[in-house]
Amino acid sequence: MEFDAVLLPPRRARMVAQGLWHDRTINDALDACVAQCPDKLALSAYRVETGTVTRFTYREMAQMADRIAVGLHRLGVRQNDTVACQLPNWWQFTLTYLACSRIGAVMNPLMHIFREHELNFMLQHGEAKLLIVPQVFRGFDHAHMATGLQAHLPHLQQVVVVGGGGPDSFEALLTTPEWEKEPDAPAILTAHRPGPDDITQVIYTSGTTGEPKGVMHSANTVVANILPYAQRLGLGAQDVVLMASPMAHQTGFMYGLLMPILLQASAVLQDIWDAKKAIEVIQAEGATFTMASTPFLSDLTKTVAEAQARIPTLRTFLCAGAPIPSALVERARQVLPTKIISAWGMTENGAVTLIQPDDDDERAFNTDGCPLPGVEIKVVDVDGNALPPDQPGRLMLRACSNFGGYLQRAHLNGTDADDWFDTGDLARIDARGYLRITGRSKDVIIRGGENIPVVEIESLLYRHPAIALAAIVAYPDERLGERACAVVVPKPGQSIDLPGIVEFLKAQKVALQYIPERLVVRDDLPSTPSGKIQKFRLREMMRNSAL
Repeated sequence: MEFDAVLLPPRRARMVAQGLWHDRTINDALDACVAQCPDKLALSAYRVETGTVTRFTYREMAQMADRIAVGLHRLGVRQNDTVACQLPNWWQFTLTYLACSRIGAVMNPLMHIFREHELNFMLQHGEAKLLIVPQVFRGFDHAHMATGLQAHLPHLQQVVVVGGGGPDSFEALLTTPEWEKEPDAPAILTAHRPGPDDITQVIYTSGTTGEPKGVMHSANTVVANILPYAQRLGLGAQDVVLMASPMAHQTGFMYGLLMPILLQASAVLQDIWDAKKAIEVIQAEGATFTMASTPFLSDLTKTVAEAQARIPTLRTFLCAGAPIPSALVERARQVLPTKIISAWGMTENGAVTLIQPDDDDERAFNTDGCPLPGVEIKVVDVDGNALPPDQPGRLMLRACSNFGGYLQRAHLNGTDADDWFDTGDLARIDARGYLRITGRSKDVIIRGGENIPVVEIESLLYRHPAIALAAIVAYPDERLGERACAVVVPKPGQSIDLPGIVEFLKAQKVALQYIPERLVVRDDLPSTPSGKIQKFRLREMMRNSAL
């Protein structure tokens, strides 16, 4: 695969001169862990449905990474090949990434909620050579879906199944044979280790074009974010990081997979979010830090209060993905012994603004924090002129962690000659430099931290035989922040209801989380003279309950 990360080379000299790029890869970090703390507990992976936990020391982790790496090489994976991984927060996810990094392959994390519709595009666009899936997760047969897709994807040479038990199983192909002991293993493991500017991850994000965009990151871009992030939060080798947010999201990948290794800390994974189980895990493992979206904080606070449980070790809960209601912060502070940290970021650059740990709680629910070192932000008007404090406008950022570009979509990179990236968000910055996201110029709904690709779902609704016009807009939800509502105009003589829309979109193999949860049927939709639907008016109507 040819990775056209055109944004990286022009930035390199400036980043290195400023000490913001460290030229350090995950291989360097893992090797240092093995040299300095080989017997320290590195990873504890909890599977909620089975009640099992799998543990690795750093020595064991490195050995298994080498084993899987040689196994991947045996399956034909080479430098710059894409390995797609549709796994929940299982240890196999972490070890697959580390194995890919040993041989210069590129990891493409895929959310386990994705179905044929989303996967077909991503696997084809990213030219995935190998796909790793669970046999079954939460009652869904991922292996059956993957093998069905393979017939239509010429680049996809191998499907590997975790827990499959057959000849194509993860266990049979990658972890049971002691590949690391084979005579050619040392050569395989050293021949193509990636450099710090090589692409290490391609992760798809929902955009406004109707198609997901493949965000490319190097070791330098992710490490440049993680280290100042950890420094601001006071995280180090003594910490135990709980990650229940999916590692197929940038949150889980950067701060649940990469960060603990970079810090020589301990990681704890939970594959299914269950607040009661999370309490048990925090207590058992002594977790000190976690990061997740607002619903996770709400659920944890409610469950701790109801159970009168104690989780004294949990020092910090970083909450991102949606604004934190002030009432939730107040409840959480009463119930948990935990500092609530608000943050804002994107798949393209990680978390780039955080409140300070010594900020008062009011800043956690009134702002999205101030920039990390190596990050510049500004708010501009329609002509690109910087606006004064507290004036809302388009948010631009220039960051050491900014991505290398969109895979095969360089025209969408949204970065000017001075390396300023147009986030697509609307914001204001106060006199102290604290950011507040005020809206989105891009048409995306964020449901519990999960971006809903609005344009894509609308285009599918237009295929419905009874729908003449369709628009997807957000409506507020106390737990998830917002949910999706479909506003439709039926064709003459036709009728439509929500169950019918749900069944139609299910038949299109759409992720369930993307399907609208409310339906409004109208005779017409507000539009411009040119016929463009005025989403802002629909949103206003939704807020005012006028729909």
